[in-house]
Parts: sequence; structure tokens; C-alpha cells
Amino acid sequence: MSEPAASTFAITVEVVPPEGPDAQPLLAALWSIQHLPFDGFSVATNPVAKPRMSALALSSLIQRHTDKPARLHCTTRDHNRLGIQGLLWGGRALGITSVLVATGDYVALEDRARTTTVRDVDVFTLVGMARDAGFHTGVVLDPDIEAGNLDHQVRRLERKVTAGAHFAVTQPVYDKALARRLFDATRHLDIPIILGILPLRTARHARFLHDQVAGIAIPEAVLERLSRAADPVAEGAAGARHMLSIARQWFAGACIMPPFGHYEVVHEILEPGTRSLPVL
Repeated sequence: MSEPAASTFAITVEVVPPEGPDAQPLLAALWSIQHLPFDGFSVATNPVAKPRMSALALSSLIQRHTDKPARLHCTTRDHNRLGIQGLLWGGRALGITSVLVATGDYVALEDRARTTTVRDVDVFTLVGMARDAGFHTGVVLDPDIEAGNLDHQVRRLERKVTAGAHFAVTQPVYDKALARRLFDATRHLDIPIILGILPLRTARHARFLHDQVAGIAIPEAVLERLSRAADPVAEGAAGARHMLSIARQWFAGACIMPPFGHYEVVHEILEPGTRSLPVL
């Protein structure tokens, strides 16, 4: 399965693998949305540094059980150089054509006694390895707005492009002003930039992301709308639709990141007013 043409606006849906070996409930949920107008799935690998099913195995299963391609996330955190090379070659053998390269979330302090971080290679080396293996290779752009480090992050992105990156995906963005800042800061780069969109579910969810998750900044106006909303989930979906419309103005695509396995929200973002069919 091939990537969409670079000249088109591409939409992907991020997938978090299950805890444990049973992928059937997740595959059923993804099957129920595969008819919607998006281009493929993007499969996370051990997000927040907690164990999940192999992203490579799930990517292969998704491509087997849906009609859309799967993008494999690959981090420097989890494998040594030998393991990374084997993972990349294995992905190509299984028909995976695209990877998203990242350093990976940091291991929580309380887990470090039993979980180590590998980082045999840095992210720039991993970009080159993925490209050499024949992948359409993406990287992550963290605006780091709260720390005022956007210029630094853009310089890192420039180094990733020099290393061979074909495209970049941003952390979730929640307002037009920040989206425009990202567009202006990256428009000199000759790669597609994909806007991250993470639908909010409640004011508490939004506040947690804003306060606890690095790279995510949610404007106070958005937090207030969620706190006042009679239906916060619907309000969060409306906000995601708004950001998708902004992405269509300035970016090459969007990556929708359904929270907590709520893939049904993709219906409300891409086809408002529709509902998924029951999974039989």
C-alpha cells in the first residue's frame, strides 16, 4: 500500500496498540471507520513509555484487515542499532512503506529501576537509516511554545531534513495563531508539514494535556469553552473540525489522534452528524 501523492492533502489517524496480544477489538474499531475520507493509519510505539503490542505487528495486521496503509512509528528509545535495523528491514518485508521517526517519550522516574532507555543512535541517524531502508520517512516537530523554543525546534527540524526526512508531523495544535506561527516558521523548508489534531473530551482532559504533557499548549479560551459546554465531547470534536479547516489552509495534511481509543470521534470530525455502525 502506497503513500498518498505529495500534492494532495493527506489525513492520517493515529492508532495506539493494545496492552496485551489481542488486537481484534481494536481492528474492529478501525474497520468501522475505514470507509471515512482519510488516507491511512499512523501506529504509535509504546506511547508514554509504557508497554504495548508491537507497532510493527499491529501495522501489518491493520494493512491486512483494512484497505488503508499503516505508518510505523520508530523510536531511538526502545532498540539498539541492531534491533532498529532489523525492525526497519522487517517492516519493508511486511509491506510497510512509511515510518515516523522520533526519540520517544521519556521513561517515567518510577519505572527507571526496571526500564532502560537505549538510544544507541540519535534521531538524525535514525532518519538516515529509515531513508536508506527505502521508507517514506517522517519526523516530529514539537513547537515547545510554552518554553519559547520554537526557533530551536525549527533548527532541529532543519537538521532532520538534512538527514533525509521527507515530511514532519507537529504536536497537537489548538488555535489558529499557533498554527500560523508554525506555518510561517517552517515555510522555507521543502517538505510537507502535517498538523497534529488531538480531539479534547473534557475540560479536565484538556487541563491535563496543557499542564502535564510536554509540547501541548491549550489556549485559555478553549479551556473555558470546554468547561462551559453542555456536551464537552461534541465541543472537542467541533474544535478538531476547526483545526482541520485551518490545516487545509496552510499545511500539507493532518494527523487526527483520537484519545483513549475513542476512534468513533473520527466520524464527527470527517463526516459530522454520522455515527459508526455497531461492530458485529
